Amino acid sequence: MSVTKKLLGLTLAGGLIIGLAACDAPAESGAGGGGGEAAEIESVGISMPTRELERWINDGEQLKANLDDAGYTTDLQYAENDTDTQISQIQNQIASGADVLVIAAIDGSVLAPVLQDAADEGITVIAYDRLINGTENVDYYATFDNYLVGQLQGQYIVDQLDLDNEEGPFNLEPFAGSPDDNNAKFFFSGAWDVLKPYIDEGKLVVKSGKEPASNDDWASIGIQGWESAGAQDEMENRLATFYTDDQVDVVLSPNDSLAQGIAEALASSGYTPGTDWPLLTGQDADKASVINLLADKQSMTVWKDTRKLGEQVFSMIEALKAGDDPEVNDEETYDNGEKVVPSYLLTPEVVVKDDVQSKLIDSGFLTAGDVGL
Repeated sequence: MSVTKKLLGLTLAGGLIIGLAACDAPAESGAGGGGGEAAEIESVGISMPTRELERWINDGEQLKANLDDAGYTTDLQYAENDTDTQISQIQNQIASGADVLVIAAIDGSVLAPVLQDAADEGITVIAYDRLINGTENVDYYATFDNYLVGQLQGQYIVDQLDLDNEEGPFNLEPFAGSPDDNNAKFFFSGAWDVLKPYIDEGKLVVKSGKEPASNDDWASIGIQGWESAGAQDEMENRLATFYTDDQVDVVLSPNDSLAQGIAEALASSGYTPGTDWPLLTGQDADKASVINLLADKQSMTVWKDTRKLGEQVFSMIEALKAGDDPEVNDEETYDNGEKVVPSYLLTPEVVVKDDVQSKLIDSGFLTAGDVGL
């Protein structure tokens, strides 16, 4: 390992201690102070959770392309939602001499030992979209404002049902994401904080009883691995058990993969788009869900332009290489149990049927052919 890399690790550690000491001050956006010596950063290991979800393929390949074009050596690995595989892949990237690791964790609570190995080698670790918990050895976090994602979903439901004026009651069925994904609690909390007052008023009713008592109980309705099939099975069970003589009016789905399974369950249970189809939320602007948007089988999706996330991580690595502090805009929110991780949050936005052309296609995120236009 180079002396430069060792010095980089010490410099980063010192910078983080200073940042944590000032964590009571308001967070400010902007690039770091800089002034350090350029660092020897040539090799970047990218660890993505799975190819089963379209978004992770896009994330990994776009970040790799940015880095390759800038002359970095990259190693992109997908762990197919197996934590042992991800740990082994990260170990191999450490052994191969990575200078920076970019990790989208499958389970953010199990990586502490392997990240200690990375720290011992002076490797900088950037958590990508999912916070890594229980370790001091994560240097930066880049993500979207995940609490805001849930708020956008909840507020969409409030607005579409006009809950501030309508008495209801409307039948709501809530879903949450994978219990091992730290982001899932933020998605659910954002939505539940918006919707819970209307549940308390009786305007929204959860007939299945799958109503978490508080935000902290979100995992009780979580779908492991974000699997569409798991969401489909769960929705079919709820419909068959609780809706034989009634209809569901709205389904809170935290992302598109769950929404796709829920849509399949609704269709197989006899619901028809345009007549009795419930409101159905989502997230990620997956091609399949955008097709469902156009077919009135999904009401909205929260779009996180992952190109911007990749560009932000790329700029973080470029800053490190130049001897500067990467830009962050949140040094208060993301406490991983060992430290508050300096973070950069991007802003998501709602996409509905009428926005598909202007937001997704005109921007180049999708092509018209991708969604049958």
